[in-house]
Amino acid sequence: MPSNPELQSSSENVVVVDESNHILGAVPRRQMREEKLCHRATYVFVFNSKGQLYVQERTLSKDIYPGYFEPATGGVVAEGESYDVAAVRELAEELGIEDTPLKPLFHFYFHNDDCKVWGRVYSCQYDGDLTLQEEEVAGVVMEYPEEILSNRYSRKYTPDSLLALKRLMHFYGDSGN
Repeated sequence: MPSNPELQSSSENVVVVDESNHILGAVPRRQMREEKLCHRATYVFVFNSKGQLYVQERTLSKDIYPGYFEPATGGVVAEGESYDVAAVRELAEELGIEDTPLKPLFHFYFHNDDCKVWGRVYSCQYDGDLTLQEEEVAGVVMEYPEEILSNRYSRKYTPDSLLALKRLMHFYGDSGN
């Protein structure tokens, strides 16, 4: 029986921060989720050469927003990791994309009833094959940022990534990558 990284990762230690993004320490992922502690995460917007984004459909086993669509690849920053290291790791784990330069763009804060997170946004361009992490990624669809923001396909998108995408489009002057 294959192991489930989502279950294994529930005991990994993740960085927790205050609402000003100062590190407070590290706790197990499960504790961070249960107590809705503020943490760090990465958001990598992967564009193809046409300006479309690789949008992941999250598996139903995800610990937050299961089954939602995720316009950014990324995840929680682990204890001892920087944002940059976590972004590269997550991109390789989730989509199998390696050796692709990431452009660091900006930090943002998101909070709702489900989570509080300080995110670091990156972008890159990629037109190759994908190797999906089946425990976390059910599938990938290609969508233009404008389609996502207008919810043209009536999908449930992760709210933190939607905020990051809105800010990204503003950062680029609404012209994409």
